[in-house]
Amino acid sequence: MRYLLGAGYRVIPVRPRDCDEVLGVPFVASLAEIDEPIDLVDVFRRPEYTPDVAREAVAAGAKALWLQLGVVSDEARRIAEDAGLDYVENECTAIVHRHL
Repeated sequence: MRYLLGAGYRVIPVRPRDCDEVLGVPFVASLAEIDEPIDLVDVFRRPEYTPDVAREAVAAGAKALWLQLGVVSDEARRIAEDAGLDYVENECTAIVHRHL
């Protein structure tokens, strides 16, 4: 998140508990609370949680689902791709962005 903020992206952290903000940015408890278009849902969760995140991303109208380095889920991929979302897994947004 720090890298994406530094690169000029608007980032809204989604955390169901634990804190009020992340890196000074207020968090929301779910994607459904975001009242603006969502370009990318960047997921830092264990694989068993990603199908639910994929469903939430679809319901929120997100354009893409990105599972971070080390996170792979056939079910999340199917959910996202069936709904027309772009899908990336097992990649770090910061590493990929730096190479672009």
